[in-house]
Amino acid sequence: MRGLSDDTPGPGLSSTPGPRRVRGSFEAAVAAMAVLAALALLVSGCATGGTGARDEGPAHSDSVAGVAEAKSPAPAATVDDHVDAVKLVKDDPNVSAAVKHELKPCVADEYAVDVSYGELTGGTVNDVVVNVMTCGDAVGIGSYVYRATGGTYENVFKTEEPPVYAEIDRGDLVVTKQVYEKGDPVSSPSGENVITYRWTSGRFVQEYSTHNEYSNAVGGDASPAPSGN
Repeated sequence: MRGLSDDTPGPGLSSTPGPRRVRGSFEAAVAAMAVLAALALLVSGCATGGTGARDEGPAHSDSVAGVAEAKSPAPAATVDDHVDAVKLVKDDPNVSAAVKHELKPCVADEYAVDVSYGELTGGTVNDVVVNVMTCGDAVGIGSYVYRATGGTYENVFKTEEPPVYAEIDRGDLVVTKQVYEKGDPVSSPSGENVITYRWTSGRFVQEYSTHNEYSNAVGGDASPAPSGN
């Protein structure tokens, strides 16, 4: 009877205790089942024609790219974003002789001319806004808009009532005219009129007009209030 209770295994028996041998067999069975399940999932994914998550990834990327492409505006074609504005004004028969007379170099070959490029008239080429100013005080004496037509530039807007300055603001043409009361120095106007134009039916049409009055409390005595006429 001592042989049955002895820890030493008998002939032909495993040296591994009974509970440990059962646990090892169970773990091996679980691992085999996991391998079989992975193989079955792989075969199932191939059999369905590739409709799993792997195929959804590129499809999602394509849809996002399509949305981004639809939202991106086509770049405006430009003939030349560095036109010779001085020559453009001098050769323009719509520019007055007085402005052309003032259009001369201030220092060496530098002219008091500001040039802006942008979309104003809905064309495929950027429009050109030119402001001509005096050399000494930089007072705007003429503002012009040129539209590209048939390889040349056509004058589609002008104002020559100094002091004046034109600029592009979100697709609109904004013209600022400073207002001087009697006795105002050139550097200190009493106010300004801001007029917004929009290209409509082949021409610029006034949309808004705003009058601003400047404060004269700083830097000198206050000027008399406008009479309102």
